[in-house]
Amino acid sequence: MRSDGWHLAEDLDQLLARAGDFLRSRPVPHTTVLTAIEALRTRGPGAHGAGAPLLGHLERSGEVRAVLCRRPPGPLNLTPLTPEEADALAARLAALGHTVPGVRAEHGTATAFADAWRRHTGATPSPRGERTRLYRLGTPVPPDPPPAGRGRTADARDHGQLMLWCREFAAAVGETFPADARSWPESPFATRDFTFWETPDGTPAAMAGVTPMVAGQVRVAPVYTPPHLRGRGYAGAVTAEVCRTALAAGATDVVLFADVTNPTSNALYRRIGFLPVTEFTAYDLGHAAPRTA
Repeated sequence: MRSDGWHLAEDLDQLLARAGDFLRSRPVPHTTVLTAIEALRTRGPGAHGAGAPLLGHLERSGEVRAVLCRRPPGPLNLTPLTPEEADALAARLAALGHTVPGVRAEHGTATAFADAWRRHTGATPSPRGERTRLYRLGTPVPPDPPPAGRGRTADARDHGQLMLWCREFAAAVGETFPADARSWPESPFATRDFTFWETPDGTPAAMAGVTPMVAGQVRVAPVYTPPHLRGRGYAGAVTAEVCRTALAAGATDVVLFADVTNPTSNALYRRIGFLPVTEFTAYDLGHAAPRTA
């Protein structure tokens, strides 16, 4: 039996052999870690940047209690932790000199880790972007009546439109986006399946993407309607359509994130059947930990 505490994995296979069942046991609160690990599994460690991933799990009395995953250059993703568990992780990573530029997790976990990172490294963490609310689809409630038009799965002919709208979405929420078409395969957007809502004349009016299914769950992201077409029900219709498709494909959980300060999107998602689960927060952590070894 392993000793209690945090254990860093040498590779993804080692992590999944020990912690895979734990991650799959609660796919909704574990959604960000599950999708990060799935990207590593399917695309390799260099898919989104240089550097080795940071992987590990927390063990107590022979049971896995938490998992961490970081894909450079992104933030540390964590399953829910107590303040004591977050402090122990920050102390361990700081002592080993690991670079941790940011953290994203359930609000209490992210805040506890940011505070602990400050104590152990002298960094000055700062909130990054808005707090987001995690939703899980309950009983689907499609828009009634839906806007005129239909849903259509995006294909190769839509690549230019997808790149344009994903770029606009990324700019609106403060995310990075590939500099050109050649960099698209390295983008997180490239792993997702997209659906358009088209008007009766075939013009795309909104889009929604969905992450690959893992542990029975998918996450809807992004949902985007260009500004001049908003307020006509297209976002709700295309979101309901990707949910219908995901459930038909065997998904047991459909989740998404919404900015807690945006009453329009929160109301929309509730209307079509999404129920709030918890809130997530991201922090910039200031700088790498000093190497003390």
